[in-house]
Amino acid sequence: MSIVFACLAPHPPLLLPSVGSKEDREKVKNTLESFDKLRISFAKVHPKLIVISSPHKNWGFDVPLYFLTKTEGKSGPSIEVGFSVEQKQNIKTYLTGTDSPQYHFDEGKKFFREQIEKSADNIALIASGDMSHCLKEKGPYGFNPDGPKFDKTFIEYLKNKDLNNIFKLDEAYPGAGECGLRSFCFLFGILEAARVAWVPQVLSYEGPFGVGYLVAEIKIKRYKSFRIYTH
Repeated sequence: MSIVFACLAPHPPLLLPSVGSKEDREKVKNTLESFDKLRISFAKVHPKLIVISSPHKNWGFDVPLYFLTKTEGKSGPSIEVGFSVEQKQNIKTYLTGTDSPQYHFDEGKKFFREQIEKSADNIALIASGDMSHCLKEKGPYGFNPDGPKFDKTFIEYLKNKDLNNIFKLDEAYPGAGECGLRSFCFLFGILEAARVAWVPQVLSYEGPFGVGYLVAEIKIKRYKSFRIYTH
């Protein structure tokens, strides 16, 4: 078993050419360019198994998979539309709930032990989720000062691999209106159980529509025998 790819990815349907307008997509140009970088990294490792977590069914899984699996000049598939039966069997999905980030971190560890530890080599992990939905008055939930604070602080903690404080972010900023924190923590739990050394690389962050879109690649280094907490 080896994990060869991991990322945090947003999932707004408006990123899709069949949903968002040309003007919409121009406003999220940084996000789309970052997805292109992820796609290149994803293609290089030829994953045999994809594990994707999301707080939403359908687009929560489909949007990241669309961009990571598409080929140059062609549309990328979605779970329900573009994947063959055989390919679908190589995708494991996990739908996050309302339990705490710590709970989902522990669920990630459990998922690793029970479902992927003895699976095929070349495993790709995708944590699908958006950041705060409260960045602007005209956003989905209006403006809440917890929104930009949450996003800024999460990115800071991610860069420092400070999982202990990441687990507490929903309590620190209850008005942030995020949807990705638990999905991200689930991925961190898998990495913890797999005992891999990893380095976060933030590719982009933007929120032109009042929702934060973070794209980050988790660079997998070597397998280690230590925990990934920072303190």
